Amino acid sequence: MSKASRKEPSQSLSGAEWEVMKILWDHGPQAARDVYAALPDDVSWACKTVKTLLSRLVAKGALDYEQIGNSYLYRPAVAREQMTRKEMSGLFNRVMGAAISPVLAHFIEEADLSDEEIRQLKQQLDAKRGKTRKGKKR
Repeated sequence: MSKASRKEPSQSLSGAEWEVMKILWDHGPQAARDVYAALPDDVSWACKTVKTLLSRLVAKGALDYEQIGNSYLYRPAVAREQMTRKEMSGLFNRVMGAAISPVLAHFIEEADLSDEEIRQLKQQLDAKRGKTRKGKKR
């Protein structure tokens, strides 16, 4: 069973590292050559670049690997949702410090949200409000 939901990455990811992670999250465990083959058409990296990125991701704790013969099979060690939360938290802290609501309001205003997505956001905010009120009643 994967350790993806229990591991915490040690650092933020670069844009290039996100590209590699998206391939592994979408397609499951891959060898470096398979990651290279799955890159979007507008990415013109050498295979050596992909191998370097994979090594960096292993060092950061975002990937695990298994050696099979003389090849390595890479797999995410961190769930996409967990990494997204970590990155968004870092972004909020860098951009706004503790004031998250202006950033959230901007995202909501700019996003093309469906009625279902709006309903889900409202449910999450209502649940958060309930947790906050319970904490203050102590």
